[in-house]
Amino acid sequence: MKFDGFIVALLISIAIAYFFPQGVEYRDGQWMALLTGVGVSLIFFFYGLKLSFSAIKSGLRNWKLHLVVQSATFVLFPLILLPFRPFLANVEQEHYWLSFFFLAALPSTVSSSVVMVSIARGNVPAAIFNASISGLIGVVVTPLWMGLFLDFHTDHVFADVYWGLIREIILPVILGLWLQRYFGMWANRHSKSLSLFDKTVILLIVYSSFAESFTSGVFEEVSRVYLVWVLVGVVVFFAVVYVLLWMLVKYVFRFTLADQITAIFCGSKKSLTHGSVFGKFLFVNNPLAGLYFLPIMLFHAFQIFVVTIIAQYYHTKEGLKE
Repeated sequence: MKFDGFIVALLISIAIAYFFPQGVEYRDGQWMALLTGVGVSLIFFFYGLKLSFSAIKSGLRNWKLHLVVQSATFVLFPLILLPFRPFLANVEQEHYWLSFFFLAALPSTVSSSVVMVSIARGNVPAAIFNASISGLIGVVVTPLWMGLFLDFHTDHVFADVYWGLIREIILPVILGLWLQRYFGMWANRHSKSLSLFDKTVILLIVYSSFAESFTSGVFEEVSRVYLVWVLVGVVVFFAVVYVLLWMLVKYVFRFTLADQITAIFCGSKKSLTHGSVFGKFLFVNNPLAGLYFLPIMLFHAFQIFVVTIIAQYYHTKEGLKE
């Protein structure tokens, strides 16, 4: 298992936001908004440059696997939480539930899903296909799910959310695809450097969100018990989804082992990158943004830890058969 310095960097960015929240207020927040906006657009421009058409084509035939993965990502996760909605008794429980529902509505990860599937000897082309289209589906589906429970005041505000996502995600991806023939090889050669750039932008968004929350005093109003329950909720949520998916692909759909690995790994993961970007628009000027980011940050760390162990188990198991 490799040490994930990004998780430590996330904690450091939160600490900086706690001790130096004034950075987000520089020039009335316009500087930070411009910086993160340009950063997000570049992330998805580079994503378009690296998108593999050949891998997507080769994975298209396995439609049943793709349907299971996307249904798990955008339907199973939210449906697990919806039955708890009527039992919310106070504002704190409302925030707790909504932060987890935001996690549930997000797309799957891209790079880590493919890497883990590759280590476990799963269906890599199908993993690339699902990881690639999940983020694009999320641009449409995630705001729709969140729009059911967030107060956007008017349709105009809701339209602004979509326009922001189109402007900073869809259009840069299209531009990247258009320029892929010229710069695609360059993007693949510098994949590690571009990944570092992606993580830096995410850290800026996390810093900005938590700085606003610390400044507004949101975290002074929640107890330590609340934070413990967030951690417990993340572990339980992941375990429930993972076990349900495993039972479905093994005993209901009876996928091959390679497809089982791909379905479970891609369908049970959530993207911190998309969570940071989507939250930037869904929770704009919302002092509770830091609170809503907590579950996806913890989920990100936990899923990497657990899935890495499971991927290594499958790798060893399949290696012994050869």
